[in-house]
Amino acid sequence: MRAVFASLIPGLHKGLVLLLLCLVSGVQTHAQGLNVDLALVLAVDVSSSMTIEELGVQRAGYVAAIADPEVAEALRAGYFHRIALSYVEWADPHQQVVTMPWRIIDGPIAAQAFAAELAAQPLTSGTNTAISSGLLFAEKMFLNPPFQTDRRVIDVSGDGPNTAGPHVAPVRDRIVVNWIVINGLPVVVGKSELAPGSTVTLESYYRDCVSGGPGAFVLPVTQADGMLSGIRRKLVLEIAGTEPQLITASVIVPPKVDCTTGQKDFYE
Repeated sequence: MRAVFASLIPGLHKGLVLLLLCLVSGVQTHAQGLNVDLALVLAVDVSSSMTIEELGVQRAGYVAAIADPEVAEALRAGYFHRIALSYVEWADPHQQVVTMPWRIIDGPIAAQAFAAELAAQPLTSGTNTAISSGLLFAEKMFLNPPFQTDRRVIDVSGDGPNTAGPHVAPVRDRIVVNWIVINGLPVVVGKSELAPGSTVTLESYYRDCVSGGPGAFVLPVTQADGMLSGIRRKLVLEIAGTEPQLITASVIVPPKVDCTTGQKDFYE
């Protein structure tokens, strides 16, 4: 291909020829990739603030939500009627696991297969809550994927603030300027304050410090038995591309809360 292309334009400057070859190669690569309506990374907290029982309930909630017919139905809202989905578990700054690599979800059969494979994976757990490190790891999932899309979303869930790794707000800001949306699923069961006497809630922390990007939103889970319904609603909204009237996060806004709340004197 390179030899043929160069022989057709012998009079061109060598640098221009190389540029054109790169452009042609780029077009070919793009054409070969499968188009999807959305690339979605589910980034799930497995830190020590959650018991083994709670980790099991959380995993079961994702499994049931992904296999739910309402989620498969949401695929119809897209142009290509399919998405790319992956599942990552995170805890400490250096503990992130790709539990489920990228899979193409194009209907109920693929969704149920993903859910069944996820259910069969062993549970993992860690110590600290390094939301920032989890986000950075999730961002890398979008490097050279086997598909093409204009919508990239990280769906991060957790039950506490960032306590380790880099400060979360600057990490969020760096990611969203690359046109990656971060939505939040704070797990708020019982008191939602981050600390005794604090007026900062986990919802507001996720809104101001974690979530960001065009149309980003935060959807809290407030009841122990609400994990399935919360995850299902969030997946439907993300897949269908609907902007809910919830706690909406702007692209980048000055936080109203202290985003270093819970942070330890510990950095990567």
